[in-house]
Amino acid sequence: MEKIVSLCKRRGFIFQASEIYGGLNGFFDYGPLGVEMRKNIKDAWWQDMVQRRDDIVGLDSAIIQHPKVWESSGHIQGFSDPMVDCRESKMRYRADQLFWAAVVVDGDILGYVSLLEDEGMEAKAAEMADTLKRKLQRQGTLQPIQLRPYTEASPDLYDKIPSPATGKPGTLTPPRDFNLMFQTYVGAVRDESSVAYLRPETAQGIFTNFKNVVDSTRVKIPFGIAQIGRSFRNEITPRNYIFRSREFEQMEMEFFIEPGDGWKQWHEYWIRERFEWHKSIGLKESMLGYQVHPKEKLAHYSQACTDITFHYPFGVQELEGIAARGCFDLTQHQNGSGKSMEYFDDTHKTKYIPRVIEPAVGVDRTFLALLCSAYEEDEIDGEPRVVLKLHPRIAPIKAAVFPLVKNKPELVEKAKTLFKKLQRRWNVAYDASGAIGRRYRRMDEVGTPFGITVDFETLENGTLTLRDRDTTKQVRLSEPELLAAIEKNLQQDL
Repeated sequence: MEKIVSLCKRRGFIFQASEIYGGLNGFFDYGPLGVEMRKNIKDAWWQDMVQRRDDIVGLDSAIIQHPKVWESSGHIQGFSDPMVDCRESKMRYRADQLFWAAVVVDGDILGYVSLLEDEGMEAKAAEMADTLKRKLQRQGTLQPIQLRPYTEASPDLYDKIPSPATGKPGTLTPPRDFNLMFQTYVGAVRDESSVAYLRPETAQGIFTNFKNVVDSTRVKIPFGIAQIGRSFRNEITPRNYIFRSREFEQMEMEFFIEPGDGWKQWHEYWIRERFEWHKSIGLKESMLGYQVHPKEKLAHYSQACTDITFHYPFGVQELEGIAARGCFDLTQHQNGSGKSMEYFDDTHKTKYIPRVIEPAVGVDRTFLALLCSAYEEDEIDGEPRVVLKLHPRIAPIKAAVFPLVKNKPELVEKAKTLFKKLQRRWNVAYDASGAIGRRYRRMDEVGTPFGITVDFETLENGTLTLRDRDTTKQVRLSEPELLAAIEKNLQQDL
């Protein structure tokens, strides 16, 4: 993970927001390469979810909505995480990400250990328990550690569980709800009547516009409304780089279906569709997985939810959620606004509030997953190489043009002419600085699929050298052949 973070800073993918002022936790800026890759992710999702389907249309709703939207959706009352503070260190934690366990030797509790959620936390907790046992010079058999979230601790244990920051018991507060929405004011007067919120998700804008879309288009159920947009959550503890931040971008689609048991088939359909999409943009199947939410942990309105997971360096985490949300949202907005959200089915001549299947994925989490999946270190001609084996569709730079040497005007002119021609089609780079091998390595490190070298043979017969990033193999092609080869690779999944 440290290598990926370093690469992102060094090569201009991601910067800490407000870095010159010390940064602001949970906020990030995307640099010249990051913004290109981010755009490619969103373009791929939009093309596959909207433009290449007949049953999904697009939307772009406002970030700030009427406050009653969030009342009806339940966000004002219930959009919260359990928070716990350390009184001594002033550190703040999400209670469901803070784990504890009793240290038990031969049936006697010696004390407790605590630590933050992590892929290797069981091993760490066992090591902490063994350290405590040796510190207390206790003989006997140490029982296996059983970690539990702090939310499951009974009140009589609050004073016994140590803080991860200090290691001292008795400094953690009881868990309490913390609303994650950012509050702001609309208009010139700052009072209760002007309170508004930055949206914590894009989905509610889709639900409030359901009738507008139905009335202004020719969509028929089953159909979907898709949206890409910024969301904001005042996370208690932003962590794991861009995986959990306070400002992020979502790609969400609400797929409206008729009532009945048909939702099960549609839910399975979208789980399969989304899993295959992640593979199609370059995520390794071995790093992807599924997690089905147990019924007792579903939201009260949810019929089912399955996460597509990804094995990040910090553990297996949710990449995309596919939820069967029932008719909760449209019903809530019908009740809150007094406006009908019923759909008239002219085939069956009936009215009903549709049910919804929601695939929702974060741009930033996808971005990070793609970097983790693509990052490799190998050796070329005896030299170590860092390479991002990004899918050509996602790579921020599609091709780089290199004149073999920069002191031959004919070569440079040929290379620049080709570069300008390629610029009209794709985002490409031009590099004439340093040995050709080093130029290849620079482009490999940022995931550029193709290197094009203009050399002396080019001046003789017009052919160019096309180098493949992953195999490093080179072939000589005429300019039309080269353009066709690049085009074919960039469009291979279309």
